[in-house]
Amino acid sequence: MWKKRLQFMAWCVLGLLTTGLLVAGVQKKNSQRCKAVHIEIEGAEEHVFVDEKHLLALLAKNGAEKGVPVNSVMLRRLEARVEKDVWIKNAELFFDNNRVLQVKIEEREPLARVFTIEGSSFYIDSSGTRLPLSDRLTARVPVFTSFPGEKAKLSATDSIVLQEVKKIAQTIGRDSFWTDLVAQVDITPQRTYQIIPQLGNQVIELGSAENLDDKLDRLYSFYKQVWAKAGFEKYEKIDVQYAGQVVATRRGVSAGVPDSARAIQQLNNSIAQATGLSGGSAAVQAATANGNRRDTTAAAGNRPARPAAAAPKPRAVMQRRH
Repeated sequence: MWKKRLQFMAWCVLGLLTTGLLVAGVQKKNSQRCKAVHIEIEGAEEHVFVDEKHLLALLAKNGAEKGVPVNSVMLRRLEARVEKDVWIKNAELFFDNNRVLQVKIEEREPLARVFTIEGSSFYIDSSGTRLPLSDRLTARVPVFTSFPGEKAKLSATDSIVLQEVKKIAQTIGRDSFWTDLVAQVDITPQRTYQIIPQLGNQVIELGSAENLDDKLDRLYSFYKQVWAKAGFEKYEKIDVQYAGQVVATRRGVSAGVPDSARAIQQLNNSIAQATGLSGGSAAVQAATANGNRRDTTAAAGNRPARPAAAAPKPRAVMQRRH
């Protein structure tokens, strides 16, 4: 009986001593001072809108800098303070074993710049969050004009337009061919979309934001078949909003809204006149999902090959890169 009591007391004393040592060790560690602050910014590949110098000043203002006691830094509170910056998507702060304050920042990356009908502008990121302009940097991203909403809280209709802007910008950004080609995208009063290209003097009618990949595939097919042969100064509008076809309007020719058969015939005739192709067979149909491009003059379900290296290549329009 006494033996068991002595064993129990011994274990209690041992536990208290162990706890005391652990507490003393933690207190000693926490009372040690911060040796340095290391900042790592991730997220944006090309545009750094989060300034490291500004972050260091913000941390110091909130009691986190070299030389302060480790236990005086309120990490969770400081994370919340840093994340108030609209350009910071996420912040993670911790001390490593060397008492260096590690600050890991995930920066929001601008996806598009949007101009409103009133003339103000803002960026959006991949989540659709509106971001302010920077006094230091301008992002090289697709430009959208005539956005209808100006207020901080958008209407339901304007929110849909902003989501469509995000979708179009993401589609353009996935392919450097379209990134180089597109100068801006105009939003019409009917909430459809028109591309203004870097080259040529045309308007490209996208229509709605639906089936974008298919529309751009047909547009690329048209570029491949016409560019090296005729150029685009002869065309004032290229319309890909109708399923399965491209309607090209020659400059100075008024165009109505043709039905499918008339649209294809119009395209056949205009390309035949511009390029001299026998039979005028150049209607561009929707590309299939096989992912391969090969030469064709009657593209019924096939994607054309990339242009040959010897063909004229003004600004990457003649070569599609992924």
